[in-house]
Amino acid sequence: MMATQIQPFSEIDPSKFEDINPAQFITFTLQNTLTNRRHLHFPLIRVAVLDSPTASYEGDLPVIAAIVVPRNRETDWTFCTESGHKQLLFKLGTVSRLILIGNIPPAQGPSIYKRRTIDPVKQELLENELIPLLLPLHPKSSPISDDGSPKTLFLMDDDDVAYRVTVSKFLGPVVGEFLVEDIELVGYDDRNKQLRRRLRFKRMPQVVQSQALLLPIIGYDEATTQTDLESLRKIEDATFEPDTEILVHHYLIPMVSGLSVAASNINMLVSPRALCLGVGGGVLLTFLDTHFAFEVTGLEADPVVLDVATKYFGFNKTGSMRLVIGDAIEMIQNFPPYKSSAYRHEFADTTNYPPAKFDIIFVDLDSSDARLGFCSPPREFVKKPVIEGLRSLLDDCGVVIINVFHLDEELYGTLVKELKENFHKVYKVNVENEDYFVVVATVSEAPPDEVENIFLKKLKAAIPETYMDSIVEL
Repeated sequence: MMATQIQPFSEIDPSKFEDINPAQFITFTLQNTLTNRRHLHFPLIRVAVLDSPTASYEGDLPVIAAIVVPRNRETDWTFCTESGHKQLLFKLGTVSRLILIGNIPPAQGPSIYKRRTIDPVKQELLENELIPLLLPLHPKSSPISDDGSPKTLFLMDDDDVAYRVTVSKFLGPVVGEFLVEDIELVGYDDRNKQLRRRLRFKRMPQVVQSQALLLPIIGYDEATTQTDLESLRKIEDATFEPDTEILVHHYLIPMVSGLSVAASNINMLVSPRALCLGVGGGVLLTFLDTHFAFEVTGLEADPVVLDVATKYFGFNKTGSMRLVIGDAIEMIQNFPPYKSSAYRHEFADTTNYPPAKFDIIFVDLDSSDARLGFCSPPREFVKKPVIEGLRSLLDDCGVVIINVFHLDEELYGTLVKELKENFHKVYKVNVENEDYFVVVATVSEAPPDEVENIFLKKLKAAIPETYMDSIVEL
């Protein structure tokens, strides 16, 4: 939200802040009366207030939290959009009202962000100066500090980015605005900098949709000992390419580990047929094609996302993958028949059409939700006709692997129930994260290996065995 769209605080009805009003979102400007303007240096300060959609504090006092927007991140979608604000709030869990305070976002934000070292003493001085400005934003039932003023819990949103470059922004007909960015992770020494290429959507700015290892390509005459992204970008003619040989995205590794449940069946197949619901940057599909020679079909709702995956993530360079454009929920239940014109493919010959049945289905779908903010799979996926349609797409020895994130207990119970009714066995891959895990369902019992399991050896060579060892039956 730019400065011209933000009304001054004097035009806001103060009664709007007296109580927690679920999902209420208000932005405005305040006169900057701070003494020290090293961080908040504009004459006006942008303030955004969001009340939790699930706030309930009868008998309990509401928790009021505030975050000072990091310098030069004012145009980051996390801090300047309602969707980003919601994700911050949901991540904090028990906060009833979240207040963001920052400089007014410029019309055109910087394409480069470099993490600043925070001086704890100066940060505390800033927070103490902000307290009087925030007093009118507290509900009447706010807890009281020792000095008699409403209590504000100051927090920080620390991500893993030390340096970020926005490569390009896009607008898709389905996903809306999204971007490709190159980043350097925090916490690594000078000789071992970790570089990544990421895909992020504006509607869920804190969720990394796709991530790949980033390799700098430098000529022999430009040899350097520098490994940080800022220095590498200054080298003339240096380019950067994604490396999809290794999975670095935290949720893709446990998804692939779910294949171990059906390793015996997969080992008997000459060329296993895999369907991926949700393509994103195409990192998973490329990995399956490269390491296991799967026949891969990808289903993606937004054609612009596919184009970006091809250009910026090295997706489908050979044109060997089969791609379908459409809504996954609808197409699961009404998958196009063999040789349908609904398929997008590179070649005119019929050999490029997807098979009638699949051996493996990966479900990597997410959705914004008014109450949850975002979840995976989307609520509309967790329904009997969809699960039945999913089962009908699998061969008799098939397996489905579902990415599960921020799914409420009731919806998760429904998902497991429907899978158990339609599949032989259901498993869970533990990820040591209470908000995220992977669910695996098999159509039939995996037979004992009668020959050497070459596929399982390839699987263990490609990813760590930790997640395979964590798989439990539900």
